[in-house]
Amino acid sequence: MALRKYFCTFPQQLISEPIISHTLGEKFPVIPNIRAASISDNMALVAVEIEGAEGAIDESIAYLRERGVKVEEITDSDELPSL
Repeated sequence: MALRKYFCTFPQQLISEPIISHTLGEKFPVIPNIRAASISDNMALVAVEIEGAEGAIDESIAYLRERGVKVEEITDSDELPSL
C-alpha cells in the first residue's frame, strides 16, 4: 500500500459535500485521512493523506479534479502549508 499527501482547494459549491471524508472511501478502495483544514464561506483548504494501491489513489485524485477540486501533491521535501 502507498501513502501520498495532497493539498486540496475546494470551490464554494463543493464545501458542504463530504467528498474526502465519505465519498472517496466509498467510491474507491482508499483510506483518506484529513490532516488539516481551513474552511470559510468561499472555499475550503484541506491537507489530506490518501492510503491505498497506487492505481486507486490515482483514480481518487482524478475524481477530485473532475469534481472541480484543485489538487497538489505534497512531496517529502515540501512542508504542509500553514492553514
